[in-house]
Amino acid sequence: MNEGELFYAPEDNRPDVHGMRPGAEQGTAGQEVRARVQPTPGEVDTIGAADLAFSPEEYLGRIASVRNRMVDQGLSALIVTDPANIYYLTGYNAWSFYTPQLLFVPASGPMTLFTRDMDARGATHTSWLPPEDIVGYPERYVHRPHIHPFDWVAFALRQRWEVARASTSPVGVEMDSHFFSPRAFRALVNGVPEWRLVDSFELVNWIRAIKSPAEVALMRKAATVTTAAMDAALGAVGVGVGQNEVASAISAAQAKGGGGVTGDYPAIVPLMPTGESADTPHLSWTERKFLADEAVSIELAGVHRRYHVPLARTAVTGTPKQELIRLEGVVAEALAAVLEVAAPEVPTAELARTWNRVLALSGLEKPSRLGYSIGIGYPPDWGERTISIRTEDDQYLEAGMAFHLICGMWMNGYGYELSESILITDTGCDTFTGFPREIIRV
Repeated sequence: MNEGELFYAPEDNRPDVHGMRPGAEQGTAGQEVRARVQPTPGEVDTIGAADLAFSPEEYLGRIASVRNRMVDQGLSALIVTDPANIYYLTGYNAWSFYTPQLLFVPASGPMTLFTRDMDARGATHTSWLPPEDIVGYPERYVHRPHIHPFDWVAFALRQRWEVARASTSPVGVEMDSHFFSPRAFRALVNGVPEWRLVDSFELVNWIRAIKSPAEVALMRKAATVTTAAMDAALGAVGVGVGQNEVASAISAAQAKGGGGVTGDYPAIVPLMPTGESADTPHLSWTERKFLADEAVSIELAGVHRRYHVPLARTAVTGTPKQELIRLEGVVAEALAAVLEVAAPEVPTAELARTWNRVLALSGLEKPSRLGYSIGIGYPPDWGERTISIRTEDDQYLEAGMAFHLICGMWMNGYGYELSESILITDTGCDTFTGFPREIIRV
């Protein structure tokens, strides 16, 4: 059904569960009802609509871009479950993603956000969606072995006259979303057998890859939080200090912010591989105390309104070992070469090749990717799961893309980590922070 077409609301389909409403104005039996059009952000009398992070035009542009790509992929509708993508399209922001939730995006007309019933009111506080497009499923569906919330959602979509409209072509789902479980998929397959559910292949994520000026402004604010958090980390590290104490200082700085910018919780906890354990990434903290002349790789992010700017540096409690000093020089040279090359229309693979060439001259190599696209982040990851900087990637850089260049060298029994978050500009690239690219003695 296209916008403006008429349909009839049968009397026996009038909703009998709180929050279930047809995707059109309701009427009495036999009364003609006109389909609702896409609401305009900011025009609803809710807390969320009055406190938008972006202009109404930006939100409408994002929705239009998603729908254009849906046409390109032959999709009649899109089911969005990644909380970063829901936030991108609606502004909804709450710690509710641990229970099933989805944003239904039809080819035209209103989108519908389905959440746990206790979270539905929260969506009116943080998103621009009107209350009639925020639907809460009953509490009795939460964490039950024999039923799933999407069983209820599937029937709610029928009551909103969405199932038939989306049955003409495949319906896209975010197959690789962290919070879209096999049980959730099975519930949709069983509940809406008319639909052919297909992978959307990170459709919204790819649109997010190019940041608007307003998004870049938020990332620059996040960078001030990053700086404050790294300063706090380096100020806390010392001989006899527990890793947990450093993590506490980092977390406090991440929440407090800096430079007049408030902080937000990060998608990833502070990471601190230390000593011999620095030969691998992604280790958090323990109660272990730092020893003299010991190296620690500190990786963290500053966050503002869900936009992340990660940063990694290596600190030493005293005198660094010679092998670290060697890595320090090579990594700084290789990173500088990459930053010199990064510019619009340059293949991401060329950045990886530049990095590899400098390392090879010193007899070194880094098997893992050099970097990845960043922006909005929710646990468990601040990456966008799209562009990776490696020789196998065929993407070309464009102005507005942002990346975390992670120059981690994980050797045998030791490691060195240096990273920069960068923005591709019209003429080259900028770094979001200004920390020295060297071993930091503490």
